[in-house]
Amino acid sequence: MPRDKRTAPPLDSIGSLSNRWSYGFAFGAVSSSVLLLFSESYILFPVPSWARAIVYLIGALEVGLVFFPFFACLSTPFRTTGAVLGILYSLSWIMVTVWDTFTCPDGKILGKYQKLIVQWPCILSLNFLLGRFIYILVKACRIHLQLEQEDPSELIEQHQVQHVKRLLRRTPAHSKCRSWLRSKVYEWDPYFKFPNRIIGTAIISLIGLYTMTLADYRLSNVAFDEIERWKNTLKQLVTSSNNTEALGALIPQLEEFIVVARGSWLATTIFASLNSVAYCFHVLACYRKHLKRLWKGQKGFLPEKFHNPRSAVSVASIARYSGWQIAFTLWGYLMVHFVHFLFALVFVYVLVLPVVHGKALSMLSSLGIIALTICFVIGLVILQIALVQIFFLQDKMSPTDKEKPLALNNRKAFHCFNYFFFFYNVVMGISNCILRLLCSVVVGTWLVSRIDRSIMQRGYETMDAGYTTWIGMIFADHYHSNPVMVCFCQLLVSNSLEKHTASVYSTFSNGPSESPVNSRARRRWMLFYTLLRNPILILLRKHHLSSSSTLPTSSSSSSPYPYTVVQARVMALKTQNTRAEARPPPGILITPAKDS
Repeated sequence: MPRDKRTAPPLDSIGSLSNRWSYGFAFGAVSSSVLLLFSESYILFPVPSWARAIVYLIGALEVGLVFFPFFACLSTPFRTTGAVLGILYSLSWIMVTVWDTFTCPDGKILGKYQKLIVQWPCILSLNFLLGRFIYILVKACRIHLQLEQEDPSELIEQHQVQHVKRLLRRTPAHSKCRSWLRSKVYEWDPYFKFPNRIIGTAIISLIGLYTMTLADYRLSNVAFDEIERWKNTLKQLVTSSNNTEALGALIPQLEEFIVVARGSWLATTIFASLNSVAYCFHVLACYRKHLKRLWKGQKGFLPEKFHNPRSAVSVASIARYSGWQIAFTLWGYLMVHFVHFLFALVFVYVLVLPVVHGKALSMLSSLGIIALTICFVIGLVILQIALVQIFFLQDKMSPTDKEKPLALNNRKAFHCFNYFFFFYNVVMGISNCILRLLCSVVVGTWLVSRIDRSIMQRGYETMDAGYTTWIGMIFADHYHSNPVMVCFCQLLVSNSLEKHTASVYSTFSNGPSESPVNSRARRRWMLFYTLLRNPILILLRKHHLSSSSTLPTSSSSSSPYPYTVVQARVMALKTQNTRAEARPPPGILITPAKDS
């Protein structure tokens, strides 16, 4: 029996693109247990602080072992055995979960029907897995009865073949006009598929956001009800006492704050939830965008330190990414919610309550003074730029230039201008420093769940562990699932299989064998034709690279290296200008790989 059939992993998190939604719903069935790891309610006895990390590890291993059969039955090459065991295990989990949900529906946080509200995504995922295992069993029986052919196991998927064919086609001169939704929000690509790791992470994140939003709403109501009871107790104390006039004046303000805070928290709960859900889908779009850029060889969107990450870091990032993305999404929701809540309080107290209390004119006058000050400051900044543009830059070198050249004019006047504005800019620098700090705090908190973007400034991205994990993960996926690389490997496997098949019957071939001279001539002719069609490859030949690397830094004019470079560039330019219409892309031969 082949070794890879005896030891099938429960989940291929790198190269597998089959059964993606089945694995996604398997992660959905795990979601309730994963979220339970955050609560520490599964710890049955007190544990010292230094041993909590070990307890978390044991709890994670327990969850992995409990749900291991789902993933193992989906990935096993023995489809019939895996389907039967998967059906039995799914039925067992469905019966246990449904029985526990309807016999003990109450909970401490959501109250009545808490388990039904929280567990229905898990029950839905279990039912999907049951249907999937039944489908696998029916298909395996049909294959056994020879009513259906088994799907061949190949290195390359069909969408990857189509992607490579699209690369070989000539780009049309005039591209089609895209809609605003496709150009600004999301453009669907039929030749790109997300791996099961990304889909599972997104599903658990969405289910976790659903659960945390419900818990947040319920706990906030409990907290505000408790504050309401404290307010009523304080009000009774003020009523029963005599010398509490100052304290009694705070009661209306406290009542107003409770009403405003309760409404603001409810409104921001909705906005924070929608914001976090949008982040989950935006991360998927960024994953595809970044991976496609790496496929094209573009690394300019990454900091220079991350252009060549360490191999061990990249592979370890594959294991870390899913867990970190889920944790960043859930904790980021709470932080974004709090920031939204603060903005809502400021908005209500600055704009809404003055109008309600009949102080709209005083509010407008205060806002007018603040707006006038800000406009005056911004106007002085714009004035400095305008004065420099008009008086202290030389004229355009050409009438077609968009901007004046970076060359000073009227130097003495500019020195006087710089001297007198120096003292004003010192004062302005203080306010801008405070504004910069506030913007950094707000934007950093707002983007804390965006693991695809660093919240550190340039040069300090390595301190952002989440962003480092993201970079390592996309590089690992790039190196292991690049369609061009996978297609090339498929062609090599197909060619080796053809040669192996031909060698078996080579003794029965009566045709004359090809001489080594003709074979060498054919290879050299193919090399000549390739270089003729792609002259730029001349510079990438082995002997040319070795000769160019041994050249001294100050080469003489008699060296043939510059002449060869110029000649290759000229030939490439001529080839591009004179090339006719692109030929249809060559077909990619896909031969099923046999188990060794």
